Amino acid sequence: MRALASALPHIASDIPARLRVRAPRVHCITNAVAQHFTANVLLAAGAVPSMTLSADEIGVFVARADALLVNLGTFDEERRAAAAVALEVASEEGVPWVLDPVFIDRSEPRAAYARSLVAQKPRAIRLNRGEFAALSGGADIEDAALTRFALDTLAALALTGVVDEITDGAQTLFIENGHPLMARVTAMGCAASALTAAFLAIEGDPLVATAAALLCFGVAGGVAGERASGPGSFPAALLDALYALDKSTLAEKARIK
Repeated sequence: MRALASALPHIASDIPARLRVRAPRVHCITNAVAQHFTANVLLAAGAVPSMTLSADEIGVFVARADALLVNLGTFDEERRAAAAVALEVASEEGVPWVLDPVFIDRSEPRAAYARSLVAQKPRAIRLNRGEFAALSGGADIEDAALTRFALDTLAALALTGVVDEITDGAQTLFIENGHPLMARVTAMGCAASALTAAFLAIEGDPLVATAAALLCFGVAGGVAGERASGPGSFPAALLDALYALDKSTLAEKARIK
């Protein structure tokens, strides 16, 4: 685990370079509030977003995508219908996908739906501790529970917050990058999940892809926080920082355990 933690800044800096060359397309089923910022984060990183929800065309979009995000922030019939088609196609085509079970700790129907999606084998799940308790069906969020869940689902599990904890059941990483202003702007977590999907399109190891994406997002957030004057200017500063992110910045600023 220490070896991976030490190597992650170098690995993480290599993935954005590959991403900028390949420009993978990430299809996003995400909430209405997050769409605009999520698209801009993907573009800043070098990926190409698509976001149609149309039942007539989403299957074609996902089949031609390199990764898929399913975000439950807007829990409406249109998005659930789109997710059903998208996940069927993703399974058939081998498209890696990320589950972001937003606010499932506030709604049991949403939590039940999220649990049904886990059975469809996401490569990564990004959520907070309250959402994990709802997803796993209990209040136990100790490390042993996270490990069991990751092993059972075969997904990289990322609990994000002041410290991000990422595990695949065999290895666990802790990332301490970021900035307090990230909690003052909407769609930050949603955009981080989309970036994770983009990294999965380039990197086959879910743990490495997820940890690298969150490290890059956190380092960019820290840089943005040094430049922004408040939550209004922070999103633009983060996009600039993500666009300019390089190996030396990651090596200097990464805080991983």
